[in-house]
Amino acid sequence: MFQQAATAENSPLPAGHPAPATDPAAVPRIALVGVHGFGERHLANLARLEAAGALELTAVADPNPPAEGRLAGSVAVFDDLAQLLAAEPGVDVVILATPIQTHAPLALAALAAGKDVYVEKPPVASLAQFQEVLAAAEASGRLVQVGFQSLGSHALPAIRNLVESGGIGDVLGLSARGQWVRSKAYFKRSRWAGKRSLDGIDVLDGVATNALAHAVATALQMAGAHTLADVKSVETDLYRAHETQSDDTSIIRVRTTGGTTLLCGLTLCAPEQQNPSVTVHGTRGEITLFYTEDEVFISTADGERRQTFGRTDLLENLLDARSTGAPLLCSLPDTGAFTTVLEAIRTAPAPQLISADYITWEGEGDDAHPIVHGIGPLMERAAKAQATFAELGVPWARKLPPVRTLTVDGKAVADYQDGRRIRDVSSPRPYLHPVRTLNGAVVTDHQPLDHVWHLGAGVALQDVDGINFWGGRTYTREAGQYVWRSDHGSISNTGTSVEETDARSGGPAGRLQETLSWNRPGGSPILVEDRTWTWSSVSSSAWQLSLDFALSPAGDQPVSLGSPGSNGRHEGGYGGFFWRLPACDGAAVWTPAGAGESEVHGSLTPWLAWAGEFPGGSATLIFVAAEGSTDPWFVRVDGYPGVGQSLAWDTPVISEPGTPVQRSITVFVADGILGTADIEALINRQGNRS
Repeated sequence: MFQQAATAENSPLPAGHPAPATDPAAVPRIALVGVHGFGERHLANLARLEAAGALELTAVADPNPPAEGRLAGSVAVFDDLAQLLAAEPGVDVVILATPIQTHAPLALAALAAGKDVYVEKPPVASLAQFQEVLAAAEASGRLVQVGFQSLGSHALPAIRNLVESGGIGDVLGLSARGQWVRSKAYFKRSRWAGKRSLDGIDVLDGVATNALAHAVATALQMAGAHTLADVKSVETDLYRAHETQSDDTSIIRVRTTGGTTLLCGLTLCAPEQQNPSVTVHGTRGEITLFYTEDEVFISTADGERRQTFGRTDLLENLLDARSTGAPLLCSLPDTGAFTTVLEAIRTAPAPQLISADYITWEGEGDDAHPIVHGIGPLMERAAKAQATFAELGVPWARKLPPVRTLTVDGKAVADYQDGRRIRDVSSPRPYLHPVRTLNGAVVTDHQPLDHVWHLGAGVALQDVDGINFWGGRTYTREAGQYVWRSDHGSISNTGTSVEETDARSGGPAGRLQETLSWNRPGGSPILVEDRTWTWSSVSSSAWQLSLDFALSPAGDQPVSLGSPGSNGRHEGGYGGFFWRLPACDGAAVWTPAGAGESEVHGSLTPWLAWAGEFPGGSATLIFVAAEGSTDPWFVRVDGYPGVGQSLAWDTPVISEPGTPVQRSITVFVADGILGTADIEALINRQGNRS
């Protein structure tokens, strides 16, 4: 997954790379274009290197000249690069610290004049510009270094070596996280600030392409994605809280040709500024690089440790490449992967404005800055689930259409999801979410931060002949604990029959009948499931949802259906029907025989009720077991909110050819807080109707 970085010993010079200078002792002459803003940092670095005898600052160009006395008297000052080149001051390297939209034309001019180029990030504002500058560099035989300074960090090869040695197990994916604070003044610093385009010219001054572009570039490098060919796909989910054109709060998901998934969560609307980071997630631990500090944090079962590394200055690296032929640490071709991300953002729909209901402004006047509510945990959740804000169902995000919607009395009460957007290690499968009361209270959750593989209401099992259809880590008897394994299956639809009739009181029930294939990691089926959802109105404040499913072997051999409980985990028999609830206040859970998690978990009773204050209002869920059911209730309240019926509490169930394992359950979804007498009256009333 992690491609080895080029070294002078193992890499040929790229196309167009010049031979080492004929006089290595000659002091390179440098011209800086753009002396304000980030150009000030270049001036400081040039002064440091000039004092060390590594270079000579020969000329600068800026329509706003530097302050009197800021430069040595020998430095020629010009209004722009064209004027500088026309004067032929004898420079060898041109540094471009200018607005984004000028990078490509200025680089082309410098290359045409035979100069090596150091260009600030992003190097270009479109893929077409990238290809044009790349062709010019190859034709001229000159070097182009891009100013992603973090790629000079000595931490990067150390991380690569640790990953390749198996230090954190198999790589599950990478995530980049950036939480910065930017005020209104930040977007008034220039005409191009916060723009996607200016006067018809691409700019792309957004959170991922400029402000936190280093997070993206560093993460791509750590994922082994350097060139255009290294990127398989890029998906963008772009938003803004500021009154700008460009995005300031976004998710970028990159899939590499090597099979790695990278999720970048970036915002300029955090409650406080934090050091940005890139994390490699492994089956045995994690490595996090805080790239602005060159600090690495490693967490494994053996403990935690931190280490700080040095960094090679990219201008020094460029000078070394000129004199010795050493490889560039951030050559233009090696920013092809980043340019692919930039192009995806450039061609994406304009960022969606986040509703004011989810933003708090702090500060006054130009110092005011927006805070997107809960943005930190949201980005952590997105990283763990490898999901976009829209896929998580964040209320201010774009709405993704479900496969279908279940309605009762003309109201949408549940959305059916097919699971195709779920990451592989969460065992993609169909499920219902969100499920709502008739008054709109949401009573399911999916991909929550604590268990991102929990998916609304549906059917899942952790051990089907050793294959995990639950998601996440697998509990094994051999290990006596949960471990990551490459054992995740998926459930896909192979046939559907739907009665679209609106389920009204006293009328016919809505029905969704499916044939589902439970597939091994390689795609071959191990189980065939017949699943039927039915739904109908009960009263003006309640509706009824029923699930019937039958699991049969896909072949001619028996299939074992197990759980962590059947593999030795005490009272860990989850699997089968499972309903993940959202966080709710005042949660109460009870059965006819007892109340509270300790009393109801593992019990066998005709029904189980859960009541509380949910997002959107108070509600009560009544889970009714099928007559004669011997499956215990699986209940969690304190750790996370969830209810299920355990198909294999402490012993596997065997599905035989011709003898499917069948289960049924009914759930009443009611507005308000119901008592036991109300619940039993409702169940009895529906029982008499049926």
